[in-house]
Amino acid sequence: MLVFFYKEWIKTRYFFLIALVLSVLFCVYAMLNINRVIELKGAAHIWEVMLQRDAIFIHYLRFVPLLMGAVAGMMQFVPEMQQKRIKLTLHLPCSSLHSLGAMLLFGAGLLILISLVNLLLLDIFLLQHFAVELVRRIILTGIVWYVAGLAAYFFTAWICLEPTWKMRVFALLVAVAVLRIFFISETPEAYNAFLPLLVVYTLLAASLPFWSVKRLKDGKQD
Repeated sequence: MLVFFYKEWIKTRYFFLIALVLSVLFCVYAMLNINRVIELKGAAHIWEVMLQRDAIFIHYLRFVPLLMGAVAGMMQFVPEMQQKRIKLTLHLPCSSLHSLGAMLLFGAGLLILISLVNLLLLDIFLLQHFAVELVRRIILTGIVWYVAGLAAYFFTAWICLEPTWKMRVFALLVAVAVLRIFFISETPEAYNAFLPLLVVYTLLAASLPFWSVKRLKDGKQD
């Protein structure tokens, strides 16, 4: 498995490093914006706005994890299909499930690491200015976006690995429909009760690339 991790790192290291830096910059921008408002109007004003207008002040991050997950999937699996490397990978001595599983685990693991860095930075900063209850409100709202990013990664892998265009279109429609669920409501903590279900959706999405690889091995092709 370490061999696969190394191969994936060589292929995607620049993207993941750039993704980490850019996502942290978005977090820093959100924090600077909060600081600016505090300096101009005081922390009490922000508390009032958060409670009365359902503001969380990190809305700049809303679609960042989604884009990050989708681009990560493309960076990792488009070259595999275009350069026919996936067929070579599937014919290695280890099973195709093991090979693909290692690739997905690598990508998902780095996305989770980036997400944790982002959320930890926000948590440390916010706790200096807000009550724990308000910080919890912000972080729980943001977690949904990062889970959506992970789901987008798995859906993108499914689409990229699918050997036929007809099924790629179907996969894209399914991905859009499911990912839309993560962004229906903009109300803070609107998804608290549904977060476990969203995690289940994401885990189910992780199984879809294996189906595409099975179809590829079975000779399905345009």
